Amino acid sequence: MVTALISGLACACSSPALTSDPHSSEGGAGSSGAGSAGSATVASGAAAGANASAGAPASPTNAGASGAPFMPPLASGGAGAGGAAGSNASGGEPGTPVNMPPVTSNPVMPGWDLAWSDEFNAADGTAVDASHWHHDSGGSGWGNQELEYYTEDASNAEQRAGNLVISAKRDGASSHSCWYGACQYTSARLLTSGKFSTAYGRVEARIKVPAGKGMWPAFWMLGDNIGDPNIGWPNCGEIDIMEIIGSEPGTLHGSMHGPGYSGGAPLTASTKLTNVANLSDDFHTYAVEWAPDSVKFFIDTTLYETRTPADIPAGTGWVFNHPFFLILNVAVGGQWPGSPDASTQFPAQMLVDYVRVFKAE
Repeated sequence: MVTALISGLACACSSPALTSDPHSSEGGAGSSGAGSAGSATVASGAAAGANASAGAPASPTNAGASGAPFMPPLASGGAGAGGAAGSNASGGEPGTPVNMPPVTSNPVMPGWDLAWSDEFNAADGTAVDASHWHHDSGGSGWGNQELEYYTEDASNAEQRAGNLVISAKRDGASSHSCWYGACQYTSARLLTSGKFSTAYGRVEARIKVPAGKGMWPAFWMLGDNIGDPNIGWPNCGEIDIMEIIGSEPGTLHGSMHGPGYSGGAPLTASTKLTNVANLSDDFHTYAVEWAPDSVKFFIDTTLYETRTPADIPAGTGWVFNHPFFLILNVAVGGQWPGSPDASTQFPAQMLVDYVRVFKAE
C-alpha cells in the first residue's frame, strides 16, 4: 500500500553515505556524483550532497568546477503565541514566526497556465488543507539517521499570515520514541501523494529556509508509482527541487535519483547566489521546469542546472516520464547535515508562501 511505503521514505535523498535504499531504515557509504555548470550569475559546484565514507564536507566553488564529495536542551515550556522566531525565551519555544511577507496573488506566467496551487491563506493557526496534503509521521530515522519525529500536530505545521510554517522544535519531543530513544526534536513532513500528482510542467515554491547546524529543509518530488512492489525506490524516480543544510545556508542543491544514479551518486549540482550570503535571510523561489526529455532547475529567475537522458549512466533508465507527487519537510540531523549544536536556534522554521504547479499553454 502506498501510504505504508511512504511512512518509510527518507528525506530528499541527496544525502551522503547511502548505498542501500535510503527510503528504508538502513544506509551505507556512498560515492560522489558530478554537477553541471552554472550560469554567469550563479556559481555552480558538483556532487551536491554526495559524500565519501570519510565524511569531510567541501564547499562548492565559484567557478563551476567539480567539487569534492560532501561528506542541547532548552528550558522547558509550551510554545508561545507571539514570540520572535528562533529566540529561546525562558517561557519556552515561541510559536509565531517573524518577517512574514505580504500575501501574494496567483501569478500570471507568460507561456504557462496555473494547474494547481496552495497559497496557504487560511486563518492563522489553521492546519494544512487536508484535500491537498497529508502527513508522514514517525521517528524511524528515515534512512538517513535523522533525529526528528514527524508529527501531525498543527504546532509543527500550520498556516499563519499567508504562509505554511513548518517548525522543528525541541519542546515536547521527549514524549515520542525515536530510533535512538526518547526523541529530541519534532517537525513535519507533508505530501500530496494520493491527492495530487503531476507529469511535466513548472513546479515551484517560494520559501524562506531555516539556518543552523543540523537543519535540513527540502522541497522535492517522488514518482507516484513508488508503491508498486515491482518498482519502488529508486526506480520510481526522485527530483529534489531544493535541499539546503543549515551549516551551509548559502548553498542550494538540486538533484535527481533513479536506477543506477541514486543515494550518494545522484545527478546533482549545487549553486550559490553571488550577492546573497545566506538563503535563509529571505524568501527565494525554487523551481523545476520538467519536460519529457529534460529537467531544468531554477532559483528565482536563474537557471543553474539542466539534466537530460544523456546525463544518466550507460545501461540505466530515465524514469521521469510519469506523474510525481510533492513533498515539503524540515529534517533535523542525519548523515549529511550532522546534529544540531549549541548554536542552533529552535524553533527552526521554514516559511512557504506558496506551492504552484503550471502547465505549458
